[in-house]
Parts: sequence; structure tokens; C-alpha cells
Amino acid sequence: MDKATRLQALLPNGRGVWIPIDHGASDFPVAGLTDTEQTIRSLVRAGVDVILAQKGVVSHYNHLCENSDTNMVIHFSVSTRHAGPDSSNKVLVGNADEVLARGGMGVSCQVNIGSPNEAAMVERMGEMSRQAFHHQLPMFGMVYARGEYLSIIDGDATNANAHAVRLAFELGCDAAKTTWTGDKSSFSEVAKAAPIPVLVAGGPATGDSHAILTMVRDALDAGASGICMGRQVFAHPNVEGIAKALVMLVHQGSSVEEAMKACGL
Repeated sequence: MDKATRLQALLPNGRGVWIPIDHGASDFPVAGLTDTEQTIRSLVRAGVDVILAQKGVVSHYNHLCENSDTNMVIHFSVSTRHAGPDSSNKVLVGNADEVLARGGMGVSCQVNIGSPNEAAMVERMGEMSRQAFHHQLPMFGMVYARGEYLSIIDGDATNANAHAVRLAFELGCDAAKTTWTGDKSSFSEVAKAAPIPVLVAGGPATGDSHAILTMVRDALDAGASGICMGRQVFAHPNVEGIAKALVMLVHQGSSVEEAMKACGL
């Protein structure tokens, strides 16, 4: 299978509902991940495109995606809550050459721009991009503008989120995840920052289905190509329902009200 075929599976027609469940490596116990198998089964039933997880999780649970349209992508960046001032420094814990054997279909890593360790993370993303290129694997970038050394350009309504997406593109990522900027106008600048799909993050779990879906609808209307949303989904009281609703918004163009009614939210 070549890269284009894999990319189409992960981002059908350039759009995607991606659910990261890598949080347990950084912080545990985490609501929604104590029964990882049940969470994955719910996401597969909902028809999400990608479950993004650390390599051990992919190795152990990839069989749950068999005979479905859901695939797994391995996230190779890790830090933990116990690292003190180094907790934002995401290190690489693997190589692209292990992805297919573990049951994955793509690679992912993270850069926190403005972090004291930004340079090292940029270098790691560049290295992972090189490996993915040679193994014909799609490359995904989680890019966050949230470090203490952020130097935001005057007039940048995106607060450097557009720069984060541009960085991911320039380092070879095929898609990128970044945070919602608060309104359609500014997020449209993020979505236009690079010619790759931009997926919007969800932030801390709230359980507020209407608020979650309204933000996603606004992001899609502003040019987002989908979502990469973890805690708002796997920690939701109705995991399958909220995931199905997100699929409806991203792939069917549904309204918030239509999705909530159809999914029992």
C-alpha cells in the first residue's frame, strides 16, 4: 500500500474524525481510559476514521479495528506530569519502521512552540518526518502555540496557531492538529496557513455536547477539515454518541441539532 492510499483511509476525501487516546502515557488514571478496550470498541462502532495512540496500545488493541473503517496511527511523542519543568518537552519513543508491524497506518508527533525545548522538538518532528517519508507513511503533527516564550506577531489574531500549522506543513506533515482560536474569523486564518488538512483540538473534557459540537461546527465552517479530539470524546458520558455526532458533522455536513437528535445527545 502506498502513502496516498493510506492517507485516503485516514482522511477520506481530505476530512477526518480522529480520536487521540494517548493521554494515559502522560497522566493516569484518566477518565475514559481505564477501560481502554471498551472505549476503542465504542469509537469503532461510531465509525471514527482514526484512533491515535501510543505504540503499546496500538499493538495490543489494533485487532479491534479489523473489518471496520477505523485505523490506528501511532503517536511517538511522550512526556509525563512528573517531569517538572521538563513536562512540556515531548521526546520521541520510537521509529517509523515499527508502525506497520504494530498495526498502525501512520505516525504522529508533537511540538509545543514557544517551549524552552522547542528546538529539540522541532528537530524530532523533522526526523520523524524523514522516517515516515522513506516508509511511505502519512505524517501527522500535533502543534500547539502555548509555550512561555511565545513571541506573537503584532496583529496575529490566531495567537501563533497559524504559525504552528505552517511549521507542521513545512516539516513535512500531511495534516496538523491545533487549538480552536475562539472565533471563525481567526480560525479561518489558521486553516489557510498551509495546504494540508487542519484538525481542531477539543481541550479539557466538559461533557457539554452542545458546546462541543457548536465549536466543531464553527471550526468546520471556518475551514477546518475535521477534528482531533480526545478527552471531550473518550471522557464523555456517551462516548459512542458524541463520536457519531462528530462523524455526522465532519463527513455529512450535519447541523448541531441534527447530530444531537440522531445520536441521542
